[in-house]
Amino acid sequence: MEVPYTVENRPDTGLYNAKVGIWLFLASEVMLFGALFSSYILLRVGALDGHWPTELLNVPIGTVNTMVLILSSVTVVMAWASLKLNDFKKFKMYQLATVICACMFVLIKSYEYRDKFTHHDVVLADGMRVDGHLVEETDEYIILSHPVSYPAVKGIGYRPTAIKEAEHGDDHHHTEDRKIMLADIVKRTTWGPWANTYFAIYFTLTGLHALHVIAGALVIAYYWGPGSKMWKTNPEQFTNRIEVSGLFWHFVDLVWIFLFPILYLL
Repeated sequence: MEVPYTVENRPDTGLYNAKVGIWLFLASEVMLFGALFSSYILLRVGALDGHWPTELLNVPIGTVNTMVLILSSVTVVMAWASLKLNDFKKFKMYQLATVICACMFVLIKSYEYRDKFTHHDVVLADGMRVDGHLVEETDEYIILSHPVSYPAVKGIGYRPTAIKEAEHGDDHHHTEDRKIMLADIVKRTTWGPWANTYFAIYFTLTGLHALHVIAGALVIAYYWGPGSKMWKTNPEQFTNRIEVSGLFWHFVDLVWIFLFPILYLL
């Protein structure tokens, strides 16, 4: 039995089945990310003045990742347009370029995550707080590179905005590595999702988005590889499937377009 409306449009919606399905799915995705964005906004608005951290993310790296995803949006459209023009070779080329862009995005994001997981934040017995990247650790001490020191504020689990002005002074921002004895450390953590509210929402938003990028890349890679055999047997349905996967990819890109300025720039 042949499934109807895989190629021709339905009379009730004016769309073929897969396109109806992807729009319904994307509607649920909007609600999911909308709830997370709303949570971020409420947490930030509810924070005390000067206590919401800023400038803790690498803006140049985030900008490169943004450009990579924008480029992938172009290549995924060109892949679909190539099928419409009956040019299968160009489809394969653009589809592969999309997969490569997705892999680049994930690799860059993995580098960012590693950077945060190796950034240590320690509270000292003298009431000071120091954060920097871990260079060496022994049974007696740790060494942090380019550490930033500032007074520890009770209840604040990160470098607050109000302290940032002091970072430019020699007493707070050190260019040389700093050796800290373990006996002097009261508390130590890394900039992971467990560190504080800010990094918890950051990793939740970007981690969920990265999972969507990986899932979308796997689908696109499948249609570039073994799934492309359908082009010989049912080219119209195959073209529709490429369009549907492209719609999902555009949604993933659009989410990042909102994530980048909110997390990295504001």
